[in-house]
Amino acid sequence: MFLLDRAFDDCLDRIRAIGAGRGKALLIGCPSPSWPQRLGEFAGTIDVVDPGELFARRAGGLFAEEDRYDFGEGEYDICVAVGTLDTVNELPLALHLIHRALVPGGLLIGAMAGGHSLPALRAALIEADRLSGRAVARTHPRVEAASLAGLLTAAGFAMPVVDVDRVNLRYGRLADLVRDLRRMAATAVLAERAPPLSKAAAKRAAEAFERAGSGGKTEERLEILHFLGWRQ
Repeated sequence: MFLLDRAFDDCLDRIRAIGAGRGKALLIGCPSPSWPQRLGEFAGTIDVVDPGELFARRAGGLFAEEDRYDFGEGEYDICVAVGTLDTVNELPLALHLIHRALVPGGLLIGAMAGGHSLPALRAALIEADRLSGRAVARTHPRVEAASLAGLLTAAGFAMPVVDVDRVNLRYGRLADLVRDLRRMAATAVLAERAPPLSKAAAKRAAEAFERAGSGGKTEERLEILHFLGWRQ
């Protein structure tokens, strides 16, 4: 949870700084059942939606995908979306539906992985696929900060702001990085699953990851895109 909590904490700090909230809130993405209570500092009523069935159930929320659910029109004063919009199939549609759900002057604020996240992992997987002579999609595409700002504008949000929180982590083994990603439910969710790596390919990926480092550690980078926009 350390990266998700970091992103959520940052969102709460930004809400506090701009003095938003105090009404009805929509929380999209809730991997921790403690998040609604913490968001309660800024909202009297909180509705939770999560595209993960287990997370939704634990938080007492609704299991739904952001681009396939009608959140209503003019229902919420604020929407906080953390950690899920980077994997939605139709991000422009999801942003449009969120915009529609906000009252005039309502705020969307959130965070998601994007940009050039996980370069060491991606390079190691490409190296592993060299054994078969064919690279396959093993990670989903990432949204760039400039593209996200344009998508917010296209969805109708005014004064969109996008900035990047770059987090550098160091791992001794590729397996340790994969373990952390699995524990935060952040592995690939592609509809078409890539074939599993053979033992030889997995070994090659691990070796490539270790070669990319120094001093027994390899640095991995995650870029968390923080964004906000207002409904006019």
